[in-house]
Amino acid sequence: MTLFGTAGIRGPVDEVTPSLALAVGQAAGEPGATFVVGRDGRETGPALVAAMEAGLESAGADVRRVGQVPTPALAYASRGRRGVMLTASHNPPADNGIKLFDDGVEYDSDAERAVDEAVAADDGLANWDEWGDGERLAVLSEYRDAVTDYVRTRFADTGTDGDAATPPDPLEGLRIAVDCGNGVGALATPQVLERLGATVVAVNASVDGHFPGRGSKPTPETLTEFSAFVADGEFDLGLAHDGDADRLVVLGPDGEVIHEDTILAVVAARYTADSDADNPVVVTTPNASARIDERVRAAGGRVERVRLGALHEGIARERERGSVDTEIAFAAEPWKHIHTAFGGWIDGVASAAVVAALVAAAGDTDRLREPVTERPYRKVSLDCPDAAKVDAMSALESDLPDAFPEAAVDTDYGVRLEFDDASWLLVRPSGTEPYVRLYAESESVDDLVDEAGGVIEAAIEDVR
Repeated sequence: MTLFGTAGIRGPVDEVTPSLALAVGQAAGEPGATFVVGRDGRETGPALVAAMEAGLESAGADVRRVGQVPTPALAYASRGRRGVMLTASHNPPADNGIKLFDDGVEYDSDAERAVDEAVAADDGLANWDEWGDGERLAVLSEYRDAVTDYVRTRFADTGTDGDAATPPDPLEGLRIAVDCGNGVGALATPQVLERLGATVVAVNASVDGHFPGRGSKPTPETLTEFSAFVADGEFDLGLAHDGDADRLVVLGPDGEVIHEDTILAVVAARYTADSDADNPVVVTTPNASARIDERVRAAGGRVERVRLGALHEGIARERERGSVDTEIAFAAEPWKHIHTAFGGWIDGVASAAVVAALVAAAGDTDRLREPVTERPYRKVSLDCPDAAKVDAMSALESDLPDAFPEAAVDTDYGVRLEFDDASWLLVRPSGTEPYVRLYAESESVDDLVDEAGGVIEAAIEDVR
């Protein structure tokens, strides 16, 4: 049995059911443990929370229900204990999901495997006199205060005569549009930005599990109306969340989406430059652009990569490898950031406030992104039956380096080639669809995609 994907358990409502939530709760719970349990705004949330609570308590755990909250708020509340978030994140409204946390960090693959095995064993009940209890816990206000204090303290420019004890509002004078996508980000991001001094106009800010305003996943296609709203509204920037506010998309005042890797590079460079460590490290994923490596190196740090969905494992790995002069300054994959000085979880609310503070400090989004070299980027999906993926990827580990002998090769998480001019490509199998994905960035990206695509198609055809 494999319940977990790259972001917890996720799937249609007829697969991620209250029965499954009950079983996962019994598998994860144990006598003496305390779990905080929250949910996003989906219609199925109340039933899943009830089932999860029953499962955890019948396994002996105590439950603290925090209600509807952004996923980062649930992660914040799980510090010093464990947590469960019932969310399918950016998936459509008819999907459900379960995400588990331990002390503010997502379960790693070993912990997920243990839950898998315990669900299969079906022996999670505690003795009748060890069952846990439940109660309500208010966390949202504390979380909003924590994000506000973090950004105000870390990113406010006090100037030479500033009072560090009472730093000014870093977003003073900034006008920001926020598309909450009818998700639970509406409960935190507008409020945090306003407390930091911004003038905020929020749209799709009523929590609604049908996501009537737009699709839950913020993309250039689903954000068409919001883009026009930003462009027509004399805003300094626009921000958009998915259904549970772990993702952030940033738009310039012209309403155009700023490439996610550019935002990642800007934030990573700032955290690297601010680090007092001799060896600041940024953890990211194989599909992230070389523009991140360029900006981090220029700021005095280095980049390490880990598989998609495993930023927390990459952070733990680098901390274990590192010496006393190593600091994980930042960790991110496109759209999702971990602000390691604030917490060990992906946090789109904190990202919204941090990015806004960096825009305010730079003067505008153009000046913010000016140091970043933005080369043309393409992502292509190539048909590949699921049964052929393993053999195709094995063949490509040698076929692609043979076709591009001048490139540096990394085969830890797919096949990634890097070139001296900072061009790169990545090939990896889709975990959910019958495709092999090709990502490429280069001044001559079309030629690179055409040449690499031919090699990939030939390898797939050979193993069909």
